[in-house]
Order: sequence, then C-alpha cells, then structure tokens
Amino acid sequence: MNNPTDHPLVREHLDAVARLTATLPGERRAELLADLREHVEVALAEAVEGDEAAVRQVLEGLGSPRRTADAALAEEGRARPVAEDRRRTTLTLLTAALVFPLLLVPAVGPGLALVAAVVAAARVGRSPQWTAPEKRRAALLLLSPVLVAPLAVAVIAVTTAYGLTPTAVLAACVVGFAPTVLAVVLLARSAARVRAAAAVA
Repeated sequence: MNNPTDHPLVREHLDAVARLTATLPGERRAELLADLREHVEVALAEAVEGDEAAVRQVLEGLGSPRRTADAALAEEGRARPVAEDRRRTTLTLLTAALVFPLLLVPAVGPGLALVAAVVAAARVGRSPQWTAPEKRRAALLLLSPVLVAPLAVAVIAVTTAYGLTPTAVLAACVVGFAPTVLAVVLLARSAARVRAAAAVA
C-alpha cells in the first residue's frame, strides 16, 4: 500500500490522538505521532492498496485514540484536562480581559485592574481544564503587573522630561498590564483544544 498514513481512517485516528495529546510537550507529542505513523506504515506495508479491512484491523490493534493519549499523558505524569462548563471559562477569561478597561477608571483604575487579575488567576487555579504548567504560566502573567507596572512607572519618571503626567502613568499601566492580554489569549486557545479533545470519542 502506498502511503498508508494517507488513508482517511488513519488520518482521522492520528488527528484524534493529536488533539487528545495537545497538552504534551511538543517534542514528546511529535515523537508519539511519528511512532504511530511508523507502526501503521510497517503493519500495512504488504497490504493491498485500498484494503479498508486491513486498515481497520491495524487501528484496532493500536487501541482507541483516547487510550493511546491517556497512556502517553500518564507516562509524562500528566492528567488529561477536563473541559469545564463553557460559561465558567468565559467568565474567567472576561475577568482577566477586564483588566485593560478597568485601567481607564480615574484614580482607582490600577487597583481595580489588579483585583480583576488576582480573581482571574484564582479562577484559573481552581479549574480542572488547564494543566499545572499552564496554571503557573497564567498566574505569572496575570500577576506580573504587581512588579511590571511600578517598574514601568519608574522608568517613565526617570526617562521623560515631563515627569509622571496622567498620560505617562496610564502608558506605564498599559505596559505593566500587557501580559494579562497574553494570558487571556493562551488560556482561550488551551480551553479550545481541551473542548476539541473532549469531543473525540
């Protein structure tokens, strides 16, 4: 059989494994998929092209995509993330995204933005949807304004001739709270991958 991994059933199987192992380190995930492709190619090397029964037999021998993914995750000491209610995820991401609008509130804006970031980080930490490394990274990004914003204010105060004007303070806060935007993007992408994996049979 020419290019047995091009068979629709094989592609579907490998795609399912890829979605279910989205939280594995990239190198380990690529290695797993390469091993599966090699196994299929060797097993179907002598099969008649288009022999769907042979393809199905080989894939059944591999086990279900979920079983393969769970075994690979277990080897890495990772649990399979569990998709949470979409509304809860949306509320968590909206809380983190509120950081920038809250910065525009006169006088109390930075404080409110920091509270929103802390609440979002706490919600991420309690969620079963994100892995431990993702939670650590999100917490770092969401809480980084505690250090980054004051540092940005100090840099602007020292390097500009106008001192700490309201515009300069706002600019420093925007710089300081920028990592929260990155956190929202990364968390949203990860949540989408987990939901896609949960849809795999």
